[in-house]
Formats: sequence, C-alpha cells, structure tokens
Amino acid sequence: MPSGLEAGQIPHTIMSMTNPLLSPSDLPLFDQIQPEHVAPAMDRLLADASAALETVTQPEFPADWTAIAQVLDVATERLGRAWGAINHLNAVADGPELRAAYTAALPRVTEFWTRLGADERLFAKYKAIDPARLNAEQRQAHALAVRNFVLSGAELQGAARVRFAAIQERQAELSQQFSEHALDATDAYAHYATAVEVDGVPQDVLDAAAQAATSEGQPGLYKLTLKMPCYLPVMQFAHSSALREKLYRAHVTRASDLGDPKLDNTGLIQEILALRLEESQLLGYPHFGAVSVATKMAESPQQVVDFLRDLARRARPYAEKDVADMRRFAAERLGISEPQAWDWPYIGEKLKEARYAFSEQEVKQYFTAPKVLAGLFKIIETLFEVSIRRDNAPVWHPSVLFHRIERHGQLVGQFYLDPTARNGKRGGAWMDEVRSRWLRPDTGAVQTPVAQLVCNFADGVNGKPALLTHDDVTTLFHEFGHGLHHLLTQVNERDVAGISGVEWDAVELPSQFMENFCWEWDVLKHMTAHVDTGEPLPRTLFDKMLAGKNFQSGLQTLRQIEFALFDMLLHTEHAPSDDVMSLLNQVREEVAVIQAPAFNRSAHTFSHIFAGGYAAGYYSYKWAEVLSADAYAAFEETAPPDGLPNVETGRRYRQAILEAGGSRPAMASFKAFRGREPQLDALLRHQGMGSPA
Repeated sequence: MPSGLEAGQIPHTIMSMTNPLLSPSDLPLFDQIQPEHVAPAMDRLLADASAALETVTQPEFPADWTAIAQVLDVATERLGRAWGAINHLNAVADGPELRAAYTAALPRVTEFWTRLGADERLFAKYKAIDPARLNAEQRQAHALAVRNFVLSGAELQGAARVRFAAIQERQAELSQQFSEHALDATDAYAHYATAVEVDGVPQDVLDAAAQAATSEGQPGLYKLTLKMPCYLPVMQFAHSSALREKLYRAHVTRASDLGDPKLDNTGLIQEILALRLEESQLLGYPHFGAVSVATKMAESPQQVVDFLRDLARRARPYAEKDVADMRRFAAERLGISEPQAWDWPYIGEKLKEARYAFSEQEVKQYFTAPKVLAGLFKIIETLFEVSIRRDNAPVWHPSVLFHRIERHGQLVGQFYLDPTARNGKRGGAWMDEVRSRWLRPDTGAVQTPVAQLVCNFADGVNGKPALLTHDDVTTLFHEFGHGLHHLLTQVNERDVAGISGVEWDAVELPSQFMENFCWEWDVLKHMTAHVDTGEPLPRTLFDKMLAGKNFQSGLQTLRQIEFALFDMLLHTEHAPSDDVMSLLNQVREEVAVIQAPAFNRSAHTFSHIFAGGYAAGYYSYKWAEVLSADAYAAFEETAPPDGLPNVETGRRYRQAILEAGGSRPAMASFKAFRGREPQLDALLRHQGMGSPA
C-alpha cells in the first residue's frame, strides 16, 4: 500500500486519472462526467480547499495578497471550476441520477463557501493587508473582499454565526428545489392537439409538434408543451381561443397551489423570504432590499422604487394607448368584445400584422440559426477588432458549439454555445463562467477566460436549419453581450476580471447594449437568408419591422416594472408569512393596464429572484437599460456615412467598459466612455416614448 494512505483510500494521481472532475485538463471533460463522479470529486476538492484555508489562517502565515492567493485561491478556483461544471450540467442535462448527486453535494459545497466567507481568521488576514502595497486591480479586489466578508457574516459571533451558516445552507437547498419544481412542472405538461385546434400555428412549430407526438405513439396529433419555442407561437397565432386558454392556464399555474401539490412552490417562497429577512437582520440591515443594494450602483431601495415609479408614470400613457388600440382592433376586426388574458398576445400579433403589414412568422423565415450566428460574429469581429474561429472541446450535447476568440493571433477567450431547447434543460437564456481571466499566482501565466452561452431556441426539423424569431436574435445578442464582458477583459485579477466585481445593476449594460445592433440594417442584412430560397431579408420588410420596433413598448415597459417593483417591495415591505399573491395583485393594480386573472401565479416560477441572483435586484434590467441606451447613443452620434458602427467608438467602448471589467466602479467606467453620467433621454427615445403619447 502506498505510504500515507489509509485502507480503502485511492491515491490522488489515480483518482485524477479516473475522475474527469479531477482531471488537470484545460477544459471540463463534459462528455465524460457522470453522476457517480460528483461525490468523490467533491470529497477531494473540499478537503483540499479546507486544508488551504487552514494553512493561510495560521498565525505564522503572512498577511500578503499574493501568498494567500498562491495557496487559497488556487485551491478554491479548482473547487469552483469542478462545481461549476456539475452545476452547469444540472441546468442543461438534468436527470434523476445527476439531480440526486447534485442535491447530495450541494449542502457540503454551500457549507464550505459559507464557512470561507465568514472565517474571522481569514478576514483578519485580509484586513491586515496594506492596500498601498497592491496594484490598482488588487486594491479594488481587496476592497470588495473586505466588504463581502462583512456581508458573509464574518463579524458575527457565537449563535448568530452558527445560525447565519445554517441559513445559507437552507437557502441553497430551497432555491434548488424551486428551480426543480419549475422545470418539472414545465416538462410534465403536454396537450395532444388535433389539426383543427392548431389552425393558425406556424408550420415549423407544427412540424416539431407532430414529430414529437409521432415519436410518442400519437400520429396525427400535435404535442404542445409549455416550453417557449412552442408555447409562445401558440399564444400568438392559434386561432382557437379555447386552445390558448388551455395552455395559458397551464403555464401561469405551474409549480403553484393550483397545480401538482408535489411541485407547489408556495411554501418554498415563504421560507426563502423568511430566511432572507432573518439573514439581513443578523447583518444589521432592516430587510433584504438593503443588503442587495449594498453591492449595487443604486444608493438605496427607495431610490430604486422611485426610479421604477417615475418610469412607470412616463410609460403609462403609451401603455394605455396600446391597450385601447388593441381593444378597438379586437372588437372591429376579430369579433372579440371582451378580451381575456390568453387573447392579448393573439390580438397584439394580429394588430401588428395589420398595422405594419408583416408577421413574426414571415420574418422568421429569414433568420436561420447558422446565418444569424455568422452575422453576429461579423459585428463582433468588426467592432471589437477580434477574430472568432471554431474550436474543439468536449461537450455535453451534440448541438453544442465551441469557439475561440483571438486578437492579433493571440487567444483572448473561448466559449460554448448551447442554443436549443430540450427536456432536462432549464428554460430561459443565460451566460455563465467556466473560468475567469487570471494571472495565476501558482504559474505566473495568464489564464484566458471561458464562457458558456445558453439559449432555448426551437431546433431545426425535416433537415432544415433552426429558425429564429427576431426576439430570439435579440436574445442571442444579449447573451453574447454578457459573454464579451467576460471574455474581452484585460484585467489580471480574477475577482475583478470580466463581470466579476461589477455591480449587479450595471452587469446588464453590455448585454442590452448589444441588442441595439439587431435594429441596424447594415448589421442585420449580413445575418439573413431565407430558409428555402437563400434570399436576404428584403429592405422593405426590414423597414416594416423598424416601423413596428416600438410596438407596445409602453406595455412591455410596464410589464418589466411590474416584476421589478414586486421584487423590491417583496424584499422591503412584505411580511414573509403573508401571501405573495396579495402583494403581486397590489403592484399590478398600481402599475398594470391589463389586469391578470385571479388564478395567475407567475410568482411561483419567478426563478430570477427565487433561484437566481436577482433577489431585490430585478430592477437591474431597467436600470442598466438607461446605461446601455446612453452608451449606444455614442455610436449613433459617431456613425459614419456607410451606416456601420464606428470602429474607433467601438475601441473606446471595449477599453472603457469591457476590458476594465470590475476593476473600478461601473460609474467610473461609464464616465470614462461617455465623459459624463448617464441620462434617461436616450432610453425614452429608443423606445418611442420621448414625446407625448
């Protein structure tokens, strides 16, 4: 038996060879990771990270930034990478065995990070570091680390410390359960519709639904689900109000008291809110809203509420006009005198077609996924002076793509793209980190960043490429904005490189900024080819799209404000034991111009705030829209005659915003680019709300 091992132990070198989560491979071995690898990998990596923590917190260990990083940061980064791969697979390839392994490991991982963040010995080491001996990036990372120690309970003592740790572990469990319930409730529903019921639904959606039904032994029928590539087209195009009602009711009652009791998120929501309030009070804050804004650009929850209500006041006249127009059109042209909740998307789509003489279905034929991706890459390469090439890496599904970004022949970063919806994959779209840029303290070499970009578009059927709606295209650009923020950074300090260390209400700036290019003809024309003829999008059709760009922007703005205001009030004024629906109805009464039916339980699948990072922070989308619209206005002001974006402005934006990452406050980066603080005017103008409704 090798020396130093107890009976039954496996040598580290052998375990690393057999467990892909412990492999020294440069990229995760996604194609090899199995549920049985999770527990032993976490055993090893948690033990190593705990040992590193003990080493750097010994009295004789120097209070030195680099010395701590060489031991502790190297160990925790390895743990973070492995757990990140597991967490990612749990989101995109969920299955019973993986879920069980993930759920079993989650408390131990949460316990370690909670213990690390609240370790008073480590906190003392960081406080003893002299910031004057650090470079600018390290000083910012150090300042944020000290702040985060306080918010992680490092100043708590005795029973309060123990309780704080227990709260963190329980919150992680509850958030995971919330996410699982939402996914399972979505996956569990199917309606097998007849040809008569689906009249009006786009052909590509019908092809996919027919294929799904046939594969389940239901030929001649159409399997309709609550996944967005199916649900949304049905709501927009199906002529049958009864079918729309059936899917709408199923969709808005998912994971609630009106659905499967085993998947009801009501109790989870109450417990999550109670724990957040208790956590806040342990830290000396009145509520979780105050904890949330402590790490954001906004100065207080009240400033956020005032911002949202001011924007709602400005948008309301436009929203009221939107609804009046739809009511009139529905009565005169569609024979719908009293529209219901499931009728509005259908009415809106028909009005849009009548007013602007085009439909989303017509537009979609020109946006094939490969052509859109090529056009996206072209604008990125032009604007940010990089090149994007296909690359090779192990992937978790055959549809996943992998690319590398280079500048002057040097690797800048790499990214995975997982574009299509499927069972076992969480809904929505997101960007996540595989690893960050880092001047590694153990090797002295620069580690380049890697990102995962995840969407949920419809897949291609019958040998044709996937077709994207213009909204899908915008979503893709949005997530790539996040990706570029992570990938193009030139910061060498891991904790403030890319999106790390960026205030949460500013992190949407680069993503929303990229959306603007989806409305530029000179960009868009390079990413279209009709699925059957290969012809590019006609300029006449684009002009109709542009004319309809701000169609119902008032309604859409109020909808986002409804979610954001509900979120902030939920974490400031709401008693956790009270029914969240009463608060949501109160907010709807204040903000909405179309009231949702009493059975609508949208809060029960509001994963952004109950299973994501947006608790008391959903307002960040609207807050960052002000920043992104004003930033894009700089391109409008400097646009050359050919209509393409000004490369010099792109260079300034890249250097001031993207490359700087979290190495300085977001306001400092914005002012470095714009020369002043942000203004609301550009957002209102871009959304067609700059003049009286």
